[in-house]
Amino acid sequence: MHRRHLALVGIVALVALSGCSGLFGQQDIDQSQLNQNATYDWETQSNASIVLEKSSYRAVYDVRNNDTFEVYDRDGLGREQSVPIQALKFRYANGTVVTGANSSMNATRSGDRTTIRFPGNVTGQVAYSAPRNGKSYATPTHLDGATYQVTMPPGARVGLPLLSQVSPGGYESSVDEETNRMTVRWAQPIDARQVSVRYYLERDLLIFGGLALVAILVGGGGTLYYYRQLQAVIRKRKEAGIDLEEDEGDDDPRDRGPPPGMR
Repeated sequence: MHRRHLALVGIVALVALSGCSGLFGQQDIDQSQLNQNATYDWETQSNASIVLEKSSYRAVYDVRNNDTFEVYDRDGLGREQSVPIQALKFRYANGTVVTGANSSMNATRSGDRTTIRFPGNVTGQVAYSAPRNGKSYATPTHLDGATYQVTMPPGARVGLPLLSQVSPGGYESSVDEETNRMTVRWAQPIDARQVSVRYYLERDLLIFGGLALVAILVGGGGTLYYYRQLQAVIRKRKEAGIDLEEDEGDDDPRDRGPPPGMR
């Protein structure tokens, strides 16, 4: 019985350490995490703007007369989960930017939601950072009927069907030559449940092209080798007096005409 109690305590401790705070209700996000430094592009043309880095992203969302703003992600099974946000900032309509350190903003996490709370109803832009990885990014559309844009890491591109995918459709893309970043933008409000981008890096094309060239050279060399081998076999049979045009093993006596004396 004592061992069972220890096992139960261990399971509860693991759940708590893994961040599954849904069992314990809403939990405050540490202020030192919210006060981390990050630079945001407030002068965006879209209601929602996401800038992707290699291992993180920065998001800026319009807020209109709200006292809270909820964000979440979906895991591989489609289940909603909270976002470990960092570097929380808010920009008022008059251009004033405040952070968690000098404002009354705070944020809490549950099992499936991260809730940002403002000091009353506010209008402006809320921004935060969060970790990510891989060459794809997807987010639920936290704003209904809003315009979106996603800026990818330097050298990242979309446009090749086998190497990239963007959803929903109806987007346009442009490249900032100075930063070498591509931005995909939905200029019209979208009603999809999710925005997703899967991209490739420009260097991937060089690797892919190199592998394709090697495959072509190897395949062509193999074909040429077997062709020469076949020609050598044919030449040797001819030199041995073997008739390659007629296979006597298939000669049917009925095809030789009537027997002698009956012709």
